[in-house]
Amino acid sequence: MNKQTNKLIQETDKLLEMGGQLIEYGKTNSNGMTDEKVKEFTIWTTRTGEFIAKLYPKTSQYQLQYNMFRSNFQMNRLHSLSYKMLFEIIGTLEAIKYELENGLLDNLQKLLQADIFADFLEMSEHLLKEGYKDAAAVIIGSVLEDTLRKLAIDNSIAIVNDKGKSLTMEPLNVELARVEVYNPLVKKQITSWADLRNNAAHGHFDKYDIKQVVQMLNFVQTFAGDILK
Repeated sequence: MNKQTNKLIQETDKLLEMGGQLIEYGKTNSNGMTDEKVKEFTIWTTRTGEFIAKLYPKTSQYQLQYNMFRSNFQMNRLHSLSYKMLFEIIGTLEAIKYELENGLLDNLQKLLQADIFADFLEMSEHLLKEGYKDAAAVIIGSVLEDTLRKLAIDNSIAIVNDKGKSLTMEPLNVELARVEVYNPLVKKQITSWADLRNNAAHGHFDKYDIKQVVQMLNFVQTFAGDILK
């Protein structure tokens, strides 16, 4: 389990704890809510909503369940007759925690990311057929860099430098090879494709030809497919 997943589980636990405290308050509250409790309830619902939105698409059952709760519950009406509605969101959070702990969310995100990458690579393939090697090279290179970044996160490798700037393709490549995520041959290939992508991005279009871009596309299709399957 990587550091990012652990942080997500910790946030889930905090939201479950806050929700539990609000339920206990609601059980015994027969009057209007205090200003402090309205604020606490607002913070909890806002954090929970943002948390779910970051993890799941709008059409997910989790997102739909949360939206239904928000539309049916008044923020200042948490009392002994309404508190049970909070169990709906507590149940949602517990289901999310189960997915996080068992790697199910990682699988979902990989599938979504694989679909996105496939769309970009298909676009690149079309551009190559039309003779637009330079635009295709930039897109293919971006997919490869994003794949390396995903690999780095999965292997607890920093994706930013000491100044907070995102690492580019070659530094990520060096770190991934250093911890033996892949072998030196793959590292060497990625170095060459990083160089081609940089030439395309900086307008050095005469330093590569369309055949090399096609080879780059074939490599990234296989590499990204293996990583995200």
